[in-house]
Amino acid sequence: MSAQPAARRARSVTLALHFGLMAVVVLWQLAQAPTAGHLTLAAVLTLPLWLPIRGLWRGVRRTYAWATLCVIPYFVLGITEVIANPGARIWAALCLLLALLLFAMLVAYLRITRPHAGAPTSAEPPP
Repeated sequence: MSAQPAARRARSVTLALHFGLMAVVVLWQLAQAPTAGHLTLAAVLTLPLWLPIRGLWRGVRRTYAWATLCVIPYFVLGITEVIANPGARIWAALCLLLALLLFAMLVAYLRITRPHAGAPTSAEPPP
């Protein structure tokens, strides 16, 4: 199997999970009480997910690498709320699941698209 179709599928799944995690975070806050305060909190909570969107959309490997760091707060939020807040356990579990899947897909995309050993990089001109 060629890496190109696999990379496209991984990119599509990654983007779907990324936007899914954003949606869950916003819906979680609005499900508690649709007030201006919760809407503001939802916007602030999604800020780390907005940072890598441009690079993820374009398939920039470097963005996929540092986007893994943007997922960590959602993992921490999900695991904390699953344990400490029984009322939000469903939303927190969904947030945790999507964060774990997104992290795994970011790493999978990086593995699928990694350059082969011995291949010239953009900094090295071919002989």
